[in-house]
Amino acid sequence: MEFIANRGKDIAIQVDGVTYLRHAIRTHFAGIGEDYLKLIERYALPLYQQGDILCISEKIISLCQRRVVFRDELKVGCLARFLSRFASHSSAGIGVDSPYKMQFAVEHCGRIKVLWAALLAGIGKLLGKKGLFYQIVGQEVSGLDGFYDKEFPIYGNFGIRIPAHPHQVCDEIQQKTGIPCMIVDANDLGVEILGHSSTLPFTDGQLCSLIRDNPAGQSTQMTPLILIRKLPSVA
Repeated sequence: MEFIANRGKDIAIQVDGVTYLRHAIRTHFAGIGEDYLKLIERYALPLYQQGDILCISEKIISLCQRRVVFRDELKVGCLARFLSRFASHSSAGIGVDSPYKMQFAVEHCGRIKVLWAALLAGIGKLLGKKGLFYQIVGQEVSGLDGFYDKEFPIYGNFGIRIPAHPHQVCDEIQQKTGIPCMIVDANDLGVEILGHSSTLPFTDGQLCSLIRDNPAGQSTQMTPLILIRKLPSVA
């Protein structure tokens, strides 16, 4: 098998003195409501060898779970429009500088919590502390993707929430396909492990290190699956 990396990414990476190879698996454009087991059986299972780890983008799992919020279902109010004007912009993806994401925060967390988060975030900026707003409103808000049509126009129509029960999903995938895996929220600024198979003998920190350079990319690569294989040692 020939390992392939996305442009600007490396195939090999070292973690704790061990070299691992990462293969970017290109898939079709997965839509809302597809079956993630069938996707993995179609694209990853033919390549899998014992000892491999499959890294799965959280976005593809969320789409399969129908964890989406449609733009036309969000009635953006005055509070969301006002607060989004003061939010910082991130090159990693959509943030609460989008009135739609801010409105989702208001509906999910409530007006009082969002106002409190915005107040503390403003104070934090003066003190040089970033990310306080997301720490307060939580992962459901910070992990919301979508409402952004630059790469794929269809993504401008809805937001994509974080997956439900990611650890259980990983255990289900391993049970049904035999492939141990992890679900990640990754971009070029950072990596977060949302869930992983309970059999994986790695810490979250080690799993993050395996994909610390975001080998899946965050543009139009369409490689939401990364197959990770330990490079055999040479005597």
